[in-house]
Formats: sequence, C-alpha cells, structure tokens
Amino acid sequence: MRNELTRKDIEAMEREIEYRRTVVRHEALEEVKETRAQGDLSENFEYHAAKRVKNQNESRIRYLDRMIRTATIAEETPAEVAGIDRRVTVRKGEKEIVYTLVSTMRQNSLKKLISVESPIGRALTGHRAGDTVTVRVNETVSYPLTILSVEDAEDARDLELRKF
Repeated sequence: MRNELTRKDIEAMEREIEYRRTVVRHEALEEVKETRAQGDLSENFEYHAAKRVKNQNESRIRYLDRMIRTATIAEETPAEVAGIDRRVTVRKGEKEIVYTLVSTMRQNSLKKLISVESPIGRALTGHRAGDTVTVRVNETVSYPLTILSVEDAEDARDLELRKF
C-alpha cells in the first residue's frame, strides 16, 4: 500500500532519519560499548537496555526510509474541498464533530487528526460543504456524515510525525 504524504511530511522524515543516523546512532553505540565493558553480559541489565535502544533507533530509521520510498505525494486540493490539511466539520445525527484530515504520518484519532486513508478520511476526501457522504467501516456497517464546512488547517502542517 502506498501512503499518501505531503512534501513537508517527507522533509520531516528525512530530517529525522539524518538526526537518528548522525546523533542517536552514535550515542546508542557509545552506550552499548560502555555497558559491555562492565563485565558479565548475561546479568548486565544496562547492556540489554542499551542494545534495545540501539535496535529501536535502527528500526525507526528503516521504517521511515520505507515510508519515504513507498509514498505518493498528495496533490493540492482547492480550499473548499476536503483533503489533506483541511479541517472538516460534519454532522453525525444530532452531533457536530470537527475532524482535521492529515497524512498517515500525522494521524492521531484521540485528537481528531484523521488520516485521509481511514474510512472517514476516504469518505470525506474530495467532497465539499453541503455534501452527505457514507462512511463504510466494513461490508455490513456504514453511516452517513453531512459536511457542514471545510477550511484550511494550516496548523496541521506543523504537527509532529507520529511514532510507530
């Protein structure tokens, strides 16, 4: 699956990769060397913890690199159309909900930052205020949302990348 990312997302990921390769990797290797020198590795908790940090860093580098290689660049949408970096107010029944549509790397459903690749994001993308869309959760469950407004979410462009 190709992840839809913005150019800004890719630039942030490249900066994080560079930081992890030049700073974090060096620090993690030094910590492993220091703890290895303490002696018996079978009972050396600090050594195992340092190895875990080193491996997590390498894993994150591989993950970000893979995300960049498999990404597609999100196209700009007109300001009145729902898409990446748009704040969309919808009505679900009697309730009004505000979602911010973002790329996969910035999603956080607890903060109502919804990926354009999620069921809600796919349903809203490309639509305008006044449209009613159907969110398909699976083959048997779906529900309607009425779009009340679409506006630019400039602050969403500066959100930090999500961790794993």
